[in-house]
Amino acid sequence: MPTNVDVPPLGESVREAVLIKWHKNDGDTVTDQEPVAELETDKANVDVPAPAAGVLRRVKNEGDTVAIGDTIARIDEGGSGAGGNAKQQAAPAQPQAAKAASETKPPTTPGGAGYGGQVAAPTKPASPPVTAPAASNKSSAQGTEDFRPSVRRIVEENKLDPADLKGTGPGGKVTKEDATRLAESGPSRPNEPREEEARPLALAPTSAIFVNESDGIKRVPMTKIRKKIAERLVQAQQTAAILTTFNEVDMSAIFDIRAKYKEKFEKLHGVGLGFMSFFARAVVLALRDFPRVNAQIDGDDVVYHSHVNLGIAVSTDRGLAVPVLRNVERLGFAQIESEIKRLALATREGKLGLQELSGGTFTITNGGVFGSLLSTPIINPPQSGILGMHAIQKRAVVVNDQIVIRPMMYVALSYDHRLVDGKESVSFLVRMKEYLEDPARLMLEV
Repeated sequence: MPTNVDVPPLGESVREAVLIKWHKNDGDTVTDQEPVAELETDKANVDVPAPAAGVLRRVKNEGDTVAIGDTIARIDEGGSGAGGNAKQQAAPAQPQAAKAASETKPPTTPGGAGYGGQVAAPTKPASPPVTAPAASNKSSAQGTEDFRPSVRRIVEENKLDPADLKGTGPGGKVTKEDATRLAESGPSRPNEPREEEARPLALAPTSAIFVNESDGIKRVPMTKIRKKIAERLVQAQQTAAILTTFNEVDMSAIFDIRAKYKEKFEKLHGVGLGFMSFFARAVVLALRDFPRVNAQIDGDDVVYHSHVNLGIAVSTDRGLAVPVLRNVERLGFAQIESEIKRLALATREGKLGLQELSGGTFTITNGGVFGSLLSTPIINPPQSGILGMHAIQKRAVVVNDQIVIRPMMYVALSYDHRLVDGKESVSFLVRMKEYLEDPARLMLEV
């Protein structure tokens, strides 16, 4: 009896994905839990494992949009491997529409079109064949909902006419490069001025921005990930009583440690000694002393966590993502630095696993990398606290009644005042300041 390969739950708020790649050909033998396909969501790319060992029979094609629970393939546990004809490889319950479509275009085989090989020669029809529509017109007929999210974003942001897109991907699918190429060429758009009637907005990429000369107004649909960010921010503002408290940290001691041990640390552990590991350790120890900052409200209950799953905000060209370092209280400096580097790279490449985007109990965001001197970060529901780091600047401060120049950083804690009192929030930041200005306490946990 065949076993279905279904689209798994893809995380909170994710309802659909795009099947961007098959790892296995139709008719290939697969092992239990072996990755067979890759899905793309607004948050991350996810591999779908085989639920059983056997022979893979595809149901969906690369480029198809699929919903949670959809069957994309079946595993024939008693079938034979690759080498069968097209009929043998068809899924038993394949929709009738797919069968009709197969009669209007030449069949493919593993190694044929879509696999890097050649299309099998079609048999001579008994009656004059019906001419299949060109691949370049396929995108227009399907609409943008059939595009991959990366393609759909470019189409929506640039108001491209899907009919102008000529797909060069497998099966005539439109790729991100196809959409980018069209955007850069300035195609005509329905009810919009042609390229010669428009001009790029100053300081903006010519591939993305076009405005009407008469009023200088540009209207661009929000991307899916931007919509989700907007929803989360509004949710936080509407459901939590957000308040922010501030303090400043003298970074001299951390500068001294990094200057003294940075090269040895990198040589020994294979990763650089950054600032984030110091802040992560300080957060862990401060949360141990003030556990409500690491808790959350669930209805009429307060949920406390004995662990710290630390979200680190990462900016990408698709928007802000917050990968999660799990059980940070168990990690040393080198492990924290390695995980941060790995997660940041995976985030920017869209390769994060779903478990790495959920379950955070507290978040750190660093606007200082962009030059921010001060900000009031918004908490990430259902969390109750978020720490904002900012730019390090040399300032005149008073130490032992002497005016000295020190590298200083403002830090901000935004918190849910429904759960965390002002005394706790201020004390939390003061405790962090004490740990950061005397890093030996981070090592000794005192």
